[in-house]
Amino acid sequence: MATQFPRTVATQKNMKILIIEDETKTGDYLRQGLSEAGFTTDLQRNGADGLHAALTAEHDLIVLDVMLPGLSGWQVLESLRGAGRDVPVLFLTARDQVEDRVRGLELGADDYLVKPFAFSELLARVRTLLRRGRAGSEPTVLGLAGLELDLLRRRVTRDGQRIDLTAKEFALLELLLRRQGEVLPRSLIASQVWDMNFDSDTNVIDVAVRRLRAKVDEPFGQRLIRTVRGMGYVLEAPGD
Repeated sequence: MATQFPRTVATQKNMKILIIEDETKTGDYLRQGLSEAGFTTDLQRNGADGLHAALTAEHDLIVLDVMLPGLSGWQVLESLRGAGRDVPVLFLTARDQVEDRVRGLELGADDYLVKPFAFSELLARVRTLLRRGRAGSEPTVLGLAGLELDLLRRRVTRDGQRIDLTAKEFALLELLLRRQGEVLPRSLIASQVWDMNFDSDTNVIDVAVRRLRAKVDEPFGQRLIRTVRGMGYVLEAPGD
């Protein structure tokens, strides 16, 4: 497997992927690559812990190995579907026999990728599964006052002009657009975008907002992102 991950425009913070993989190098590789692609990741090293995580927390997709210590990937998926959880599952395994693929699909897997794999292919499959899961259930374009964020194409424009954002900037803007008109405290932004507890001694949130403003506000003359002193940040149309 390659060590260089493809550069991507962000995926939204709300997209959380559970990786259930016992091979240390593969698990770390997946976690690093998917995190750099903008996803929030949760890595479990065995079937029992993976199943517990899948049943007790919300995930948008699961990357599941078949050969796991304790419960196998087959058993994890069967238990998951038996509990009524319909989260998309991508099987990732060295087992490349047709009967193995058929078994996985019959148990309720949504896709099946054989090791060794190219990360670019895995990422494309992940995004395809996530698009399927979101189709018809949520809007794919968020917007306000000429600012548009396209979740499927991973693009941001304002007044028709393309704006290039980093992964975190994209995630931050999506959060602001989803909660437009609502004052978001720094603690909420930290947990939703950085998946961390807010530290009052750090200025990471303020720096990120300042950089985002420099791209989506300052070139266009009208400021949409506003600071509410002592409370946090809000995105709203001028005059609201």
